[in-house]
Amino acid sequence: MSPAEKIALMRAMFDAAVSAAHPDNFIGDAVEKTLQALPEGRVFVTGFGKASAVMARAFEAAAPDRLKAKMEGMVIVPDGHGSACEYIQIIEAAHPVPDERGLKAAEEIIQTARQLGQDDLMVVLVSGGGSSLFCLPHRAIGFQIKQDITSQLLHNGAPIDAMNCVRKHLSAGKGGQLAAAAYPARTLSFAISDVPGDGPAVIASGPTVGDDSTARQALEILARYRIAVPKAVEAHLHSADCETPLASDPLLSASDMYVLATPLKSLQAAAEIARKAGYNPVILGDALEGESRALAAWMAQKATASPAKTALISGGETTVIVTGKGKGGRNAEFIHALALCGSFYGLAADTDGIDGALPVAGAYITPETLSLARTRGVDAQAMLEDNDSHGFFAALDSQIITGPTKTNVNDFRVILT
Repeated sequence: MSPAEKIALMRAMFDAAVSAAHPDNFIGDAVEKTLQALPEGRVFVTGFGKASAVMARAFEAAAPDRLKAKMEGMVIVPDGHGSACEYIQIIEAAHPVPDERGLKAAEEIIQTARQLGQDDLMVVLVSGGGSSLFCLPHRAIGFQIKQDITSQLLHNGAPIDAMNCVRKHLSAGKGGQLAAAAYPARTLSFAISDVPGDGPAVIASGPTVGDDSTARQALEILARYRIAVPKAVEAHLHSADCETPLASDPLLSASDMYVLATPLKSLQAAAEIARKAGYNPVILGDALEGESRALAAWMAQKATASPAKTALISGGETTVIVTGKGKGGRNAEFIHALALCGSFYGLAADTDGIDGALPVAGAYITPETLSLARTRGVDAQAMLEDNDSHGFFAALDSQIITGPTKTNVNDFRVILT
């Protein structure tokens, strides 16, 4: 297989992973299985996340006519992730740091949920990015304060579970609070997982499922990542008022959640592409975490010890602590570090099409990457130390640029031996 064919194979594997998580491929079946008995009252469709507008469009297409006749709704997505819907309003807002557009839409969603009654149905379409988009802070916490805390946690490399624990206890909607607001209406949630382990309470901070995290844990996370918080926040986190409902809470008794797309399903789709091309696919895990450079070193060891024609595949979500002048990007930094570990064919990209703060999904490398960098006068080690991996791969014309894919099942990584 030629170098160009290997690059094309890696890209085809990534494309298959993204396609497996596209809402058009599963929302219809989910509607058919879960909405056999239609509600007598209102149907309020809401949601938040990178895939939620496409989920809304697919839900409209699959819904029975009698359901459409009473359907209304509002879904929040990041800028550039909208999709035309007939009955459901799509609101674009900032991500990952919330803004006023997200705040206003979240207020309206909570208000509408509180107006629902026993004969009504609330459908919630949840996907990656939903936690920062559904950003209504608790009444004791100012919006600007919540923005600042979110930004500090992101900058300091906090993993998603830590981020979500803090968000839940500063929020008026996360951690089961949205479903509690809608009770006694039935709540039906469909989710695309972008988190390690696919825990329903973690996806978009679990707005419709019980939460077993505590305010004490949130305080410990803030201390661990050295986040200075105002006295009002500290006082709030020491009060019973900020605790979220447990799964056993009666207010959640009418809420059901279905996780329809997961990182593992996407990795399996990519593995099938590799198998058809004559490679032996090995899925190392769908929930690998840790620092990007450390994971690159570990996967390099695995690749070196693997026989020829092996495709080492992994997913999950690594972290990057930005200390240089670059923009970071966990996938770009992973594959950049991998290039410095040895001569590999590899690709790393985020399935949402956005790696870090830039509209670039990721990048690929070949055994010639470092020699090409030298030819073009690019210092690979220096740029890695400066967290400028996106700049490095832009100089080599080896970025993966997809635009918003409008889905998200976390990172995709592959090494071909």
